[in-house]
Amino acid sequence: MLRRLLPTLVALGIGLLALGWGLVSLQRLFAQETDDARAQLRAHHDELERYGAESLRQKLKQRLASNILHINQAVEDPLVQADGLYLLFREYQFLPRLPRPRPGWRGPAATLHDEIVNGLSGLSTPGPWQRRLELLRSVEADFAAGKEARAVARMEELLRYRAEHPLPATEELPFTLALVERLLYEEATQPLIRGLLRGGLADEFGGTAYAAGLQRDLLRECQRFTQADFNFLYERIRELSLRLGEPVEDFTSRVQELGTGAIVLPSNLSEPTLIGERWYLEPSGELVRGIAIEPEELLQEVTLEMRERELLGKDDRVRLGQTDAVQPLSTLEVTALVPHWAAEEEAIVQRYRLKTMLVAICGALAVAIVVLAGLAQHRKYRFLELKSDFVATVSHELRTPLASIRLLAETLEMRAGGSPEVRDYPARILQATDGLHFLVENILSFNRIDKGRWVPRLSQVRMEELIGTLRADLSSATSVPVRLEAEVGDVELRADPSLLRLLLSNLGRNACAYNQRNPVEISVRVHAPPGLGCTVLFTDNGIGIPESEWENVFQDFYRLTQPGPEVHGSGLGLALCRRIMHVHGGELRIAASTPQGTTFALTFPEPDR
Repeated sequence: MLRRLLPTLVALGIGLLALGWGLVSLQRLFAQETDDARAQLRAHHDELERYGAESLRQKLKQRLASNILHINQAVEDPLVQADGLYLLFREYQFLPRLPRPRPGWRGPAATLHDEIVNGLSGLSTPGPWQRRLELLRSVEADFAAGKEARAVARMEELLRYRAEHPLPATEELPFTLALVERLLYEEATQPLIRGLLRGGLADEFGGTAYAAGLQRDLLRECQRFTQADFNFLYERIRELSLRLGEPVEDFTSRVQELGTGAIVLPSNLSEPTLIGERWYLEPSGELVRGIAIEPEELLQEVTLEMRERELLGKDDRVRLGQTDAVQPLSTLEVTALVPHWAAEEEAIVQRYRLKTMLVAICGALAVAIVVLAGLAQHRKYRFLELKSDFVATVSHELRTPLASIRLLAETLEMRAGGSPEVRDYPARILQATDGLHFLVENILSFNRIDKGRWVPRLSQVRMEELIGTLRADLSSATSVPVRLEAEVGDVELRADPSLLRLLLSNLGRNACAYNQRNPVEISVRVHAPPGLGCTVLFTDNGIGIPESEWENVFQDFYRLTQPGPEVHGSGLGLALCRRIMHVHGGELRIAASTPQGTTFALTFPEPDR
């Protein structure tokens, strides 16, 4: 058979290899397609992030450029708000403003103010301000005498003297404060008093560093005073400003900001840098400018700009990537958050999985087709072999009894009547004829049951009658002595009598054929517990059946190979017996088998009532 199957197997194998190569190549194409789609998606993602990072860098630079004028103003004018601005020049930080009053209680500034006030009241205390006190008394005297023009001239002379003979801030500010207090409500000198408080003086009176107004001068020189002196001067200056209606909000705010802006820069700051995601600084030689930033605000602007350019959808946005405490602007990274990208990538993966599954299914189907084709060919040739064997066997089996009948008949014809030797010939002719009839009956019954053309005729059958019929069948079917023992009682079965007779006859003939003992012993016992059906145990003393063959012997045309003389038969006996039991809704199996004999169990169901 293998020789017949070899060409088919070779063709199927070549086809399977070709199909496998094609499927593997297709799978590689799918994998490459998936990698290309992912790479394209990643390239788009990277391009968006590069665009977002560059936009953020440009906005930081533009934001700083737009604040340079404000930075310069804040450096020149201490009243200008400097929160969020940074300026470092020659390693000195101008912005945010660092100076603050020194710790301490009431100091020399407050004491000096009291001395000046007392000196104006007539007490003569030696000091560098004596000339100033004399001029101030003259101004007050002229105002008291109603000589306003002369008073204004004396006032201007006092301010020029003050510019030409400056004092330290700890003395200049207390004197100026006393001057403002004495002349606060004089109408003629109001412009000069307001200048001394906040607005500043003209150039002819501003030759000193203390001509910008008490508010600015106190802020600029705050580190020269103790906290107590500073608080004293601040409260008096603020009160005088309120009396004259001068603005004090910015003055108050700047006082609260004093000393709150120290920033430690890295030693190797050489390019625009982001410090702690809070400050953006740009170095330029010995000068470093910077501004405080809100990254989220800038990133929102970048997001809106990218949406306007249709680079991002309405649900997409950008955010700052992982940053260090000191992040150079050239290495700044931005992460694009695009939800539909995750869906697209998942769709790519799903498509790849689907294609892979289809390839696997095609491969599995190809293997299955090859296997089924091989099995079909095998079954085809096996069927042809079985058919050939069956035809040969049946022909042989039919030829043998027919030859015997012919030979015996010829002998009877040749030998005349009354010879004693002739007396046994009729019995032998009948036995051969019965064997041939049984073989034909087996084949016909098998064919009918296998094709579903047998309709069983059920009736009540007594087991005792079946045993009697079995004795008669065996006595005429074999020349070997048969000892049949039965323990069946009065058990009745609802079955087809002719089928059961055929079944038991097959078992009995097999017991005689596959037996090397004399006599052949057969035992039939019935076990019928109430409500559990009926089991018939058929036991012989034959050569036995190997356990590995217990199921094979029930196959069609299967014949058990045994040592000794050849046993003739069609290989349909036990297969027919099992089909007869199935027709009755029962089961036939081998309960036990040894070299001393075999026991068959015939299980009948409980009949319907």
